[in-house]
Amino acid sequence: MSGTGRKEDGRGRLGSVLSGLAVALGCVLFLGGFVWGAVEYQPYTVPTDSMSPTVDAGDRVLAQRISGSEVRRGDVVVFTDKVWGDMPMVKRVVAVGGDKIECCDADGRVSINGMAIDEPYLREEGRASPQSFSATVPEGQLFLLGDERMGSLDSRVHLQDPGHGAVPRSAVSARLDAVAWPVGGLMERPQAFQALPGGVSQPGPVKLVVGAVVLGALLILAGAAYGPLARAFGRRKTPEPRGRVAADA
Repeated sequence: MSGTGRKEDGRGRLGSVLSGLAVALGCVLFLGGFVWGAVEYQPYTVPTDSMSPTVDAGDRVLAQRISGSEVRRGDVVVFTDKVWGDMPMVKRVVAVGGDKIECCDADGRVSINGMAIDEPYLREEGRASPQSFSATVPEGQLFLLGDERMGSLDSRVHLQDPGHGAVPRSAVSARLDAVAWPVGGLMERPQAFQALPGGVSQPGPVKLVVGAVVLGALLILAGAAYGPLARAFGRRKTPEPRGRVAADA
């Protein structure tokens, strides 16, 4: 009996150690994920429908903090520009410095440097813009359009400004990576821009951040549950002591 007790005690001590390690590792992942996310991302509430249907008014998004030099065509960015009202706005980068952007070709599409661009993220069918336009983007600047082309106040409205509707790269503070609420998933990079110089940007670490938080929470719950479960199963396996039988005199 003493040998069995030692084995059970050994298994109990090992289980306690493992559960403690699980809780400790879970805390590191859980808290580390939140800290990592706070460093990399800023939450932002989209104020208007100008980017619908990609993001709607009131959507809560995760925007990765980046510098303007990291921006690529197709990115949905948060920027602030005095000419545009000196408040944070969300638009899609369609052309960058040196590009000639025109709309619309015979099929109603935007073209960049003579290359027609398919834009599956647009709500409207038909022409990519209700009004025709053409502009050459100055170096170091970005040409921005909303995905809701019928009502978006974007670079098309500012074509007569000195920058021909473009804003400096330095005006960009973040790039949208995901819609957090209501849950909408990751922001896809439009592959139509892949063939142009510079290609498209790579997604930020939002998957890793969320994965670390979720895995950390699971490890904490599993480690914390070990003790009560072990005690419950131990009680079920412990045999009831047999009653003594009185000897006849």
